[in-house]
Amino acid sequence: MKAIILAGGYATRLQPLTDDLSKCLLPVGGKPMVDWILDRVRAAEEVEEVHVVTNSRFARDFEHWAMAKNAVTVHDDGTRSNDDRLGAIGDVAFTLERAGIVDDDVIVIAGDNLFDYDLQGYIDFWRGKGVASAVAVRDVGDLRLASQYGIVELDGDDRVIDFVEKPPAPASTLAATATYIYHREHLPLVGRYLAEGNAPDQSGSFIEWLRSREPVYGYSFAGTWLDIGDKEQLLAADNMLRRAHGLPERDEYELET
Repeated sequence: MKAIILAGGYATRLQPLTDDLSKCLLPVGGKPMVDWILDRVRAAEEVEEVHVVTNSRFARDFEHWAMAKNAVTVHDDGTRSNDDRLGAIGDVAFTLERAGIVDDDVIVIAGDNLFDYDLQGYIDFWRGKGVASAVAVRDVGDLRLASQYGIVELDGDDRVIDFVEKPPAPASTLAATATYIYHREHLPLVGRYLAEGNAPDQSGSFIEWLRSREPVYGYSFAGTWLDIGDKEQLLAADNMLRRAHGLPERDEYELET
């Protein structure tokens, strides 16, 4: 199995923090955000390779970061601004082609998606579903909060039977998180999805499209899940991880020097 960490966005809501540094390299809890994700990926025994896809503005930073890591390959998607970005699904397609991944299963994780569950447990769940893909889901417990996410409906076997992106009136609080497993037989569908003119920057839209054609299952987890989109969420995530690791909390987020 291969892992793809998505770090190609420009995080305009976090400017000016992200003018010269990728959101995924911003420190939270004392180390770059992407390091927390890499720790989880490394703990999954089935993952053989890790690919990080970023853009031309931040590629050199990621290449420098990866020098201290083992078997992490950085891919520059060639974009330089939010206006010409490839989008999450566009970056998945780019990395599959650039890395020559055609006959292997892939776990895709957004580089701002922090969690503490065991990825191997997620993989084991997915393995039990046959030729299928999967999305990790968590009950956020609040309908107002749920309206900010893709909301998933599962059947009795945990198969995704409905997916609505950011519904104004959510039917439930079961939210999709940006951690996906794509079966090797489903990889060609990424290109087909894009060729049909579907939104390249919406991972959830791809799951909705895919689940109507192939089996997709929802892996429910509990525990910490931090989806970092703005400065308030960044500060909350930083302080949560700082508390957990014995570091002093901060009243305001700032880059450590």
